[in-house]
Amino acid sequence: MPRKGRIRERFESLYSQYQREVWALAYARWMDADSAMDVTQETFLRLWKQLEAGETLDNPRAWVLRVARNLAEDYAKSAFRRNGTQAPELFGTVAATGVPPAEKMERDETFARVRELLDELPAADREILTLRYALEYDAPAIAEMLGLAVTAVHMRLSRARQRLADKLAAQGVKTSP
Repeated sequence: MPRKGRIRERFESLYSQYQREVWALAYARWMDADSAMDVTQETFLRLWKQLEAGETLDNPRAWVLRVARNLAEDYAKSAFRRNGTQAPELFGTVAATGVPPAEKMERDETFARVRELLDELPAADREILTLRYALEYDAPAIAEMLGLAVTAVHMRLSRARQRLADKLAAQGVKTSP
């Protein structure tokens, strides 16, 4: 008989002898038939691999019970056992922490258009808008940097924003009032 045939015969013999005992050991640990079946299957899969590798088992009963006991303990420590799984419907109710992809893409496209249009504005408009919105300086700080009165900064900001809004509107970008 070929080697594979002998391995299969040996495996089937050991499986029929110890399968119930292995299942019972795992079931006693978890009191859950599905978990016991998982441990049993994994135990006998490992037995098959041992036999295929040519390993000799002096005491196969002790070997399969030890493997089953270790697998049952590992199952207790696994993150899957602690956390389990959730129904797919539940994932639809989980709140995302970021911006939805479609919104992010739209926002990125708008920002790209704004940057292009900023390049078309006069240098003074770009400078004051950059100081206020990109670098987040307030009007008094901008006034000091540019040597202007605070009211002049507000007026320049207002006019620069209006020119940018007009360019955006011409491109079909909606701006808030």
